[in-house]
Amino acid sequence: MLATNIGIDLGTTSVKIFMQGKGIVLTEPSAVAYNQENKIVGIGQRAYDMLEKNPEGIRVVKPMVNGVVSDFTATGQMLRTFLARVCKNMILKPNVVVCVPSTVTGLERKTILELASASGAAKACLIEEPLAAALGAGLGIDVPRGVMVIDIGGGTADIAIITMGCVSISKSIKVAGNALNDAIIRQLRRERDIVIGEKTAEMIKKRIGSAILRDVELGMTIKGKNYITGMPGTFEVSSTEIFLAMRPQLELILEGVRSLLEETTPDLAADILESGIYLTGGTALLRSIDKMFTQKLGIKTKVAADPVNCVAMGTGEALADIDILRHNGYVFKTRAELGGLEEHGE
Repeated sequence: MLATNIGIDLGTTSVKIFMQGKGIVLTEPSAVAYNQENKIVGIGQRAYDMLEKNPEGIRVVKPMVNGVVSDFTATGQMLRTFLARVCKNMILKPNVVVCVPSTVTGLERKTILELASASGAAKACLIEEPLAAALGAGLGIDVPRGVMVIDIGGGTADIAIITMGCVSISKSIKVAGNALNDAIIRQLRRERDIVIGEKTAEMIKKRIGSAILRDVELGMTIKGKNYITGMPGTFEVSSTEIFLAMRPQLELILEGVRSLLEETTPDLAADILESGIYLTGGTALLRSIDKMFTQKLGIKTKVAADPVNCVAMGTGEALADIDILRHNGYVFKTRAELGGLEEHGE
């Protein structure tokens, strides 16, 4: 292929673009802002900065929900803008690899391929997020040995067992970083009559959140509103109440891992007991999440060196070895060829 090869991590929370030979060239929040005339007034970081602070005449859209397209138009406009930004000096349209959750339907796959093609790709191809995450984490996956990867992003936790460069068995759970934020918001409103926004919940999670109960309790001061009076104020929150808020959501992820392990063949399960579990995605940065998996499952668990960028970097590894894509049944398709696209895995 003479055209430039590009990999896109099209996430619920953010979009990352990897360009072959340059690395990650773009990281932007997945958000689009429109005015009353339905004209775009911000995309990416500019739109995200307006979130929860936008006036009545501006609406901010998050076009990706749980790893799949929820707003076709907004996703297309966002992708078109981002690709134009990174490809502005290119003569030929790029070939694009897009990451998708491991359990998306055939229709969802075709939708994402059509979006990539309509947004300026000469040819488009898909790769499953856990496979890309494993490649980005530098795991040796091209041998007959099972490796478990859990990619916990903003919208989904993708759990997969990978062997011989392919996904052997997988499960996608719609519980991840955003669900933890929502749990914090609900807990503070229900138990403390404190109303906070999504950004504040994210800040709390990063600063004092933990997947296991801390030995020494921490506290922090936040700004929000009193639910009863409606008046703004400052409030103290503790690491213990944040842990208790997030625990039910973390248990759902654990249950998903247990369920997948129950369906795994004995030989692959034995491999995982030996090789361990690898965590990727932004939520893998939650304090002590690796210890939680180790304690609850009895399997050693490690966080990848750069969990946030593993999926994007993995697209680069796949682009460097196109056989990885071919072995998974994915091939590059032009927009004209998408009408006859075979639905992988259906």
